Amino acid sequence: MSSAATAPGAADAVVSLGHDVYQIDTLMAGFERITAGYLIRSGRPCLVETGTAPSAPVVRDALAGLGVGPHDLAAVVVTHIHLDHAGGTGDIARMFPGAQVVVHERGARHLADPSRLMASARAVWGDQLDGLFGTLAPTPAERLRIVGQTGTIDLGGGRRLDSHHSPGHARHHVGLIDSASGDLYVGDAAGVYIPDTGDLRPATPPPDFNLEAAVQSLRTFAALQPTRLLFSHYGPVGAVEETLGRAAEEISVWVDETRRARGRGLDLDHAAAMVAERTRQRYAILRDDADPALAAKYERVGGTTANVAGIARWLDQQCQPPAR
Repeated sequence: MSSAATAPGAADAVVSLGHDVYQIDTLMAGFERITAGYLIRSGRPCLVETGTAPSAPVVRDALAGLGVGPHDLAAVVVTHIHLDHAGGTGDIARMFPGAQVVVHERGARHLADPSRLMASARAVWGDQLDGLFGTLAPTPAERLRIVGQTGTIDLGGGRRLDSHHSPGHARHHVGLIDSASGDLYVGDAAGVYIPDTGDLRPATPPPDFNLEAAVQSLRTFAALQPTRLLFSHYGPVGAVEETLGRAAEEISVWVDETRRARGRGLDLDHAAAMVAERTRQRYAILRDDADPALAAKYERVGGTTANVAGIARWLDQQCQPPAR
């Protein structure tokens, strides 16, 4: 590996965060600063998050600019298997044939055989799927390393990345803490952070959102006492305690507003509109003087309707009688 600091011609896309950690803009769907991958350039280099399938060449080139060639990458870890985080896994596995692919046990089979996951995504996104996410290629099963409630990834030189199951956003979600830097890779479990405005919005899509699990996962994160949170959407945040508290508060607000809308008998579209209106003043990105293009961009990954749909599904489950 060389000691290059940034990919050629990509000074804004690859940012050094210290501790041999580099933030990579995966340029999801051509947008800047919407989805990040992270390289830990340790003795055993590790990529956290691949981005979408169309992002795989972007990530490959960024790694090359950081001196990580096809046979240098030791591990690829995904916080969960949603396509904006793991859609490029099969492609990255092919580009870096020596890298082990680490995933939670609930997501492993979908990386080995993505057919059900892709069919489900196609049903939700329709013709938009290809432009947004592309197609998740299979990862050979023998390349997969499965973690459960906890796990450890060797980064070399005594450094490690410890995984902690953190459901609520998705059943196959893990948080990852770096033993050397104290960085915690939060995936989507703490929501979507918007660095342009400092907003933090929840990420509560169907089918897996669960309020109790989501709040407990945030408690798990707090107990790890990280020094910094690294959001997949998007970037580092140093105010750990405040941000995790905000994340729990935002989820609670959205659940309360969705419950109120459902209590009025509103359908999904009207419920989403009501929730959007009642939460508008919480977010600088939605104020009258904000850039509408920025709001539209982040709606792609933290959409109001998708969040309300996930909460509504969870609320409906609470009303169902227990199975006999």
